[in-house]
Order: sequence, then C-alpha cells, then structure tokens
Amino acid sequence: MTLENGAPGSAMHLQPLRVLTLMARHGTDKYPTAWQDLRAMFADQMPDVAHRVLVIDNALPVGHGSDLDRGVELIGASNDDWEFSAWDGGINHTGAKLHHFDLVHLATSAFAASASDHLKLMDDGLLRSFLDLQGALGCIDFHGEAISIFGIPSQAWLRSSFILMQPRQLSGLGSLASVSWNAPIFSGNPRRPFRDDAPISKGYQQFLLRWLTGDRDGNGPVWHSRFDLTPETLPFFESKARAIVNEQMLTNRLLANGCAPVDVTWLARKARATGTQSQNDIPDWRVQVSYRARPKRTLTQKLRHRLSKLMSWQ
Repeated sequence: MTLENGAPGSAMHLQPLRVLTLMARHGTDKYPTAWQDLRAMFADQMPDVAHRVLVIDNALPVGHGSDLDRGVELIGASNDDWEFSAWDGGINHTGAKLHHFDLVHLATSAFAASASDHLKLMDDGLLRSFLDLQGALGCIDFHGEAISIFGIPSQAWLRSSFILMQPRQLSGLGSLASVSWNAPIFSGNPRRPFRDDAPISKGYQQFLLRWLTGDRDGNGPVWHSRFDLTPETLPFFESKARAIVNEQMLTNRLLANGCAPVDVTWLARKARATGTQSQNDIPDWRVQVSYRARPKRTLTQKLRHRLSKLMSWQ
C-alpha cells in the first residue's frame, strides 16, 4: 500500500483511497435522491475515501454538462443500452483521468433498491483488502442451473447496480454494452419473443420471461416492476431483457480477462478473520456465497416445529 510521509516527527499514514463513482440514471422520477444517498453512504461508512461522483443521465441529451455539487458532475448520455451506454459515456468523458483513481465504481440509481444488506458491510478496510485482489467487487447472484449465452456457459454474475474494480480492469473491457440492439435474439412476436435460433439457452429464455412478466402469485420471484407482455410492451421487454443479458456478459467478459467476481459478504468475513487477502485467495463463486448467513427461523416456524412434534407423540 502506498504510504505518505507526514510532518517531521509524525507517524506514517495511509493515503486516502481515490474512488470514482460512475452512476447511471434515467431521470429522477424513480430514485430522486440516489446520488445524495450514495455520497452519504460513502461519508458514513468510508470516511477516509476521497470520493468523486459522475452522474450520467441517459434521459439528458449527449453533450449536456453541469455540476450538481462539489465533487459531483452531471452529464447526458445515450440510452441505447441503458446503464451500459451510460457508463460508456462516463468512461469516454473521464478519459485518461480514469487512471488517476484507485478504484472505479459502477453504480445505478437503483443501487439500494432491493436486497442491499451487503452494502452495510462496505468500509475503508474492506476496500483496502480488495485492492490486493485481481477481481471485481459486488454482490454475486446466481441461477439454480447453468445457462448459456453465445455458447458461453454461465451460472453466476455480479449485480450491475454496484460494482467496484481497478481502472485497468475496466478500461480493458472496451464498451460495456456486449449485446447490441440488432443482435439476433428477438423474434418481434410477443407470444414467442425469442427467435428459434437465438444464441441463448432455452432455460435462460424462460428465466427472462418469468422474471420480467411472471405472475407475482406464481412460483419463484419476479421483477419489482413486472408487466404483461403485449405488442405494446414488447419493445420494453426486448430492451430490459437485453440489459439483463449485458449484465451477465459483463461478468463473463471480466472472467475472460482474468478478473474474478468477489462477493462483498465473503470478502468482509474473510478480511475480518485474516486481515489480508492475496490474488490466489478468490475461491469459486459457490464457496463465496456459502459465507452468507442462513436465515434464522422465525418464532412461527419454531412453534410449528414444536407443534408437529407434539402431534407425532399423540
């Protein structure tokens, strides 16, 4: 770690980590205080981080630029690929200055919208532990079974709403939009929205349909903004499905570049136990997610268990 000399006779101290957040948003109707909430999180949990924020709003025209606050800049960007084209715009806007930062943070305005307990584990020590790893830090999500995209088998991915990595890892990816709007995936028919020869496995097609348009009262979780698939909603379905494919492909491409996914919960537990990590310490994603706490039984569950025992004795 880089050390900086203080005044004569003072103790050596660590330089503050420099982190740049590239926050993608589409207007402010849904998450009006997103960048303020993110800055507050960094200030409260990572007070020693030198944090700057670039908000990239793809509801604003390309070329728009203004300051929202000290250390917070706002620009407009293309919405062709949702957050991925926004991040591309932010990377291009930042240019060579990207490499002036220790870490680059990709975020969306929905970073804290759901299942975000892992964010409470973020602190200065965690970030310094992460610097020693050849990985990308975030929340690992996974499918019950392996799926395939363009012939690449996949099962786990980093949630795109909150990912940290070193600048060289980010710049090595090129465009973050892996799947363009004209990729041969969709049929144009809402009753059978995927082409017969679509380069994504049938299981993944079913996941996308169920996640975006499934019945809330049915089996399995669905998206918080689910909708019925009709001729009118088909373009939105295709855009959202492509964004999800791009999310999976981001992890696939990071892995191809030797950058492994690092789960926040796993790293927090390991860092507290051992103090340091090394490049060889990143296990398979299955091992990492096993470090998450198992849900505790509720009082109701305990009572049911006891009642079932009582019934079996009668």
